Amino acid sequence: MTANAVSELRDRVRGDVIGPEDAGFEEARKVHNGMIDKRPAVIVRAVNARDAMTTVNFARDNGLALSVRGGGHSGPGFGTNDGGVVLDFARMRGVRVDPRTKTARAEGGATWGDFNAATHAFGLATTGGIISTTGIAGLTLGGGIGYLSRGHGLSLDNLISADVVTADGNMVIANEEENADLFWAIRGGGGNFGVCTSMEYKLQPVQTVYWGPMFYEIDEAETIFRFYRDYIKSAPREMGCFPAFQIAPPLPFIPEDRHGDMFVAIVACWSGDPSQGERQFKVFHEVAEVKAEMIGPVPYPMINSAFDGLFPTGIRQYWKGNFVKELTDEAIAVHVRHGPNAPTVSSTMHLYPINGACHDVASDATAFGHRDANFAMVVLAASDDPADDAAHTKWVRDYSDAVSPHSEPGGYINFMDEDDRGRVRDNFGTNYERLVQIKRRYDPDNLFRINQNIAP
Repeated sequence: MTANAVSELRDRVRGDVIGPEDAGFEEARKVHNGMIDKRPAVIVRAVNARDAMTTVNFARDNGLALSVRGGGHSGPGFGTNDGGVVLDFARMRGVRVDPRTKTARAEGGATWGDFNAATHAFGLATTGGIISTTGIAGLTLGGGIGYLSRGHGLSLDNLISADVVTADGNMVIANEEENADLFWAIRGGGGNFGVCTSMEYKLQPVQTVYWGPMFYEIDEAETIFRFYRDYIKSAPREMGCFPAFQIAPPLPFIPEDRHGDMFVAIVACWSGDPSQGERQFKVFHEVAEVKAEMIGPVPYPMINSAFDGLFPTGIRQYWKGNFVKELTDEAIAVHVRHGPNAPTVSSTMHLYPINGACHDVASDATAFGHRDANFAMVVLAASDDPADDAAHTKWVRDYSDAVSPHSEPGGYINFMDEDDRGRVRDNFGTNYERLVQIKRRYDPDNLFRINQNIAP
């Protein structure tokens, strides 16, 4: 790519065009995963849809790889590349709420922290993630699992419409009436079909929730997992909870002499009437002795940022995930064997429930092809020290390999890492062939390929 080409791009784009020679390049090229160290040829920080259209055309016409970055949380670092173009939405983070219709439209770079701050002012929310700095676009396009999933469905189930820049550089509206096939595909098909410059969501009345983590002795792990398996099948839909393995961080509610010890935890969120929260949480105290907890009524946005400190920008991370239909005794034995070996306070296994409202949607109604799964498992190792990478990656792989025989072939695409591309067909599930057909229509030359890629 020539200097003249970059100069022409600067003339055509209203936002920032950052190259390796520019002072801000080193910071601009970073993504959330500190293991990713790539050097794109140019980074465009768009400020409007026209910038996005211009950037897509520029990458395509110059035969350059194109990465699209919203929150930058992609585990494999799909928000950057070597020698190509990065379309960065960091300057497009606006959220407009319509309390009358209970909807919100958010720009492509908005994070869940941005979204929740805007909607909370009106006592509204939609299903988001677990970390507030996660981008809404990437999470939604892959599915969108969070505390509200059992009651209100996945994030993509709450998507009403999207403005999408396709591979030909045009922007189209995708919803149930316009470009319905594209709308179907972006709800679970990831970033394979275009660039979402804005997205409209339906909202639910959620303001204060009863939430918190509860820590149990690690030798109670089997008991906790068996309880969780049975409880979540018929729990009220307002209850979102998941078990985890967690090294105790140095927080005031944990006895100081237990900081650094491994526990099994349940993190629970009651999104119904907060006054019922204590009664709804009683079951978690009856299953085993809670050794430490921080529970009570809190504003909904707070729970979406509670774990941000364990997962800061730049932390080195490696992921694996599987969908699970049945949490068998054999699977629980694997979790009990591997989970307690999580190597750092930022390393864990979470087993999220995706039953309830997630099952109300037909398997072919959206591209999310695993409506028959009851759980989405993620194993994550994270630390600041590059010397830990090999050992931590091995822990994740060993854990994932051991539990895979008790899981579905596919996993949640937002939990996949770079070396999971061989699982693409299984990860997209029963809707894969239809996704291929839509990919051929909207992106026949596979411009949008830096993702969990559906090859046309």
